[in-house]
Amino acid sequence: MSYRLPMFPLGTPLLPGAALPLNVFELRYLMMMDDCRAATTPEFGVVLIERGSEVGGGDERTAVGCVARIVRMLEHEDGRRSVLAVGDRRIRVERWLDDDPYPVAMVDDWPDESDDVNEFVAADLAQRLAVFIDLVARATDRPGPVVEPDLDETPSEFVCRVASILPFGPSDRQSILAAPDVAERYERVAVALDDLIAVTRFRLADEI
Repeated sequence: MSYRLPMFPLGTPLLPGAALPLNVFELRYLMMMDDCRAATTPEFGVVLIERGSEVGGGDERTAVGCVARIVRMLEHEDGRRSVLAVGDRRIRVERWLDDDPYPVAMVDDWPDESDDVNEFVAADLAQRLAVFIDLVARATDRPGPVVEPDLDETPSEFVCRVASILPFGPSDRQSILAAPDVAERYERVAVALDDLIAVTRFRLADEI
């Protein structure tokens, strides 16, 4: 069932579970934040801008995005809003409505088409991530964080959490977001993570 949702196109995709801090200053998005705050559920959609700018409109946007749920909003004396939102669920844009005054679209929620995933996916991804964190620690001479699956999170949530903390580019993040199911999302994260590991190893070898 499609529903109407305020939209905030950005230069990077939002993944479910990821934090989204925003410094909102453009008038139309200030109006959007006020409307979201007044709504029963304070949320808006985020999609990646493929071409164009975040400011002023006239951009080209992806059809797959994520709902952002507002958890905190602070209004400054100059009118700006500091907003903290969290990625909630995936959506597909059915059609864009007129910007009046901010972007709005008719969207559908897009749950994973299948949650059938190997039980070792989270453990395998955690192991790959540990290798990358160790390489970065050696390169920077600083200890890295320990990132492991949480007992309360699903494999899909863990995969998205890993993807959100890694230095992936917008296209990699969008590919991960647009994966039809958990298994495919894991494969895309694993491939991108392996590329990061290879690049980091090459840089370390070059410095020796």
